[in-house]
Amino acid sequence: MRHLFIILALLLIGGSRVAAQFNTGNFGNYGAGGNTPMQRDTSQRNLGPDTITIKYHLLGDPVERRLDSSVIDFNANFMQVPYNYVNLGNSGSAARNIIFTPRMQAGFDEGFHAYDIYAYTHENARFYNTTRPYSELQYLIGPQQEQVIGITHTQNRNENFNFGFDYRKVNSPGYFRTQNTNHDTYRVTSNYQSKNKRYHNYVSFFYNKLNGGENGGVVNPEQLLDPNFKQRKTIDVNLGNDDVPGYSFFGTTIAVKSSYRQTSFLMQQQYDWGKGDTVHVNDTTQYYKFDPVFRVQYSLKIQGNSYEYIDNNPALAFYSQHYDIGFEQGDSIHARQKWSTLSNDISLIQFPVRGNLAHFINLGARFEHTSGTFLDDVKQGFNNLALHGEYRNKTKNELWDFSAKGEFYALGRNLGDYNISGMLNRYLNETLGNVSLLFRNVNREPSYVYKFFSYNHDSWYNGNLGKENITQLGFIADNKKWKYNLAVNYFIYSNYTYFDDYVHSTQATGLFNLLQVVLSKHFRVKHWNWYIDLAFQQVHGNGPLNVPSIWTRHRLAYENKLFNNLNLMAGIEARYNTEYYADDYSPVSGQFVYQHTQRVRYELPDLTAFIHFRIKSLSAYIRGENLNTFLGHNNYVAPLYPLNNFGLRVGLRWWFVN
Repeated sequence: MRHLFIILALLLIGGSRVAAQFNTGNFGNYGAGGNTPMQRDTSQRNLGPDTITIKYHLLGDPVERRLDSSVIDFNANFMQVPYNYVNLGNSGSAARNIIFTPRMQAGFDEGFHAYDIYAYTHENARFYNTTRPYSELQYLIGPQQEQVIGITHTQNRNENFNFGFDYRKVNSPGYFRTQNTNHDTYRVTSNYQSKNKRYHNYVSFFYNKLNGGENGGVVNPEQLLDPNFKQRKTIDVNLGNDDVPGYSFFGTTIAVKSSYRQTSFLMQQQYDWGKGDTVHVNDTTQYYKFDPVFRVQYSLKIQGNSYEYIDNNPALAFYSQHYDIGFEQGDSIHARQKWSTLSNDISLIQFPVRGNLAHFINLGARFEHTSGTFLDDVKQGFNNLALHGEYRNKTKNELWDFSAKGEFYALGRNLGDYNISGMLNRYLNETLGNVSLLFRNVNREPSYVYKFFSYNHDSWYNGNLGKENITQLGFIADNKKWKYNLAVNYFIYSNYTYFDDYVHSTQATGLFNLLQVVLSKHFRVKHWNWYIDLAFQQVHGNGPLNVPSIWTRHRLAYENKLFNNLNLMAGIEARYNTEYYADDYSPVSGQFVYQHTQRVRYELPDLTAFIHFRIKSLSAYIRGENLNTFLGHNNYVAPLYPLNNFGLRVGLRWWFVN
């Protein structure tokens, strides 16, 4: 709690001097599930000393976005982890989407994605434009010494150049032995536009250092029911059971761990030809407006990823059972892979309609060189040449939005991989909202971890894997008036690749299908609100894919604006899914594993009582989580992986305008 008091003191000193102003609005104006951002267009000037105009966009997406200052969704707004992800029982541990989403990306892939949800990427990098320097700080303190720190800063050095910085730390020892996590992620972005608005330069750099403790699950689930084991650290686990844990916010020691390092630099340069005009606002104000007609775009990307698993005091029983290996005194388990990719991409882009950057034709090619190094210093390298194109037309009146994309690997290691997609969106009217039709088909080489993996005691190789083919048909209805979002997805799988135990990969022998219906709905009666997130999933055919038939999240909350500037949300949150064969987890290779021998179930829904509020530039989250453990036993997310006991979390988020 000492850290919390220090930060509160700093807030009282500095928060009264500067504040970022956002429209508090009305909670009833939110879209389905409360995930629609509460935003204000502060494009007007001279709104006061603490008013800021801040916009951002994502790379390759011309649509401008606004910051979200709401307190509706703790997962999205604070933890930055989607609500439909489940981890292995501790914040920052290996996680997967319980609403199953296949990897639909052509080209080479290493296959280590269990910790992806905590990492920065170029795809989620924000390129800002702001009238004043803007900073955001986040701090959370939770049970068992859990702490989260987040820092964001962006400013325009002049009207043509902006830079941004993000840092996030997640440190959570967890309730069970050898479960602690310690993540540090960094990102720097910049964007520059020349005075004549013909040249653009975007730079994105990130470094992700992700460390996750691996305990292999509890040895004896019956100990969870024994009152002598109320202190969960005393329960026996499969890995690291004999190690004495030591925790430090900046130097945590993890006995058995998976370690991910991801570093990447991306620079995208654009030069435009088009038409420019000087626009006179009044007798004293004018600005230069430039509309591109043709663009040459070059992107350089350098990326290095590494995966490492370390257990210096291996447990004989666990590794013998799952990996069929024995040990001598002093043996250890060690696995490591390092991959680096150099990518050069050039694209030619035409804008058929002047002034509409969301209407374009893009044709290009990308050359990639990839090299890998393994534990025994064996190296390999290969090249790929991919051709790609895109047509996008979002009309100026925003009634229609059509997109068609294609990518084909014409030469190299991934020859024959392709990815094609299409999307048609139509805004009907205020009553019917937006409807979208989606199509996507990907043909891809299975991720490399399915084909080869090695560690210091063994290695496995599977050279009989064909290319996966996945088709997605989708329908989306988004309605802000009636506050709902409905998504229907139908996936068709061929040569679906998976692990059927801890060391052996294989492919499904025939076609199978997955139907998903996902609904988010918001009901409001005066100040009382009910947010529903509901997913139905069903596999058709003999597919090696386990999903719960029903998954749901409900939030019942009282919401009101009090004392002019206090936005309050207080209520209870419940999550539940039906019983199913949840995936197991292989710690050595960092993979979720298909299994059909042990079903997991929720005895009671996961229950959380919460109070969220916002006062001007300060948001606070107070949450009592896992209340269900007072009424029943711990729920499980995977075989031998129980969720936590009751814990109290307090999170703070505040903004500063300099």
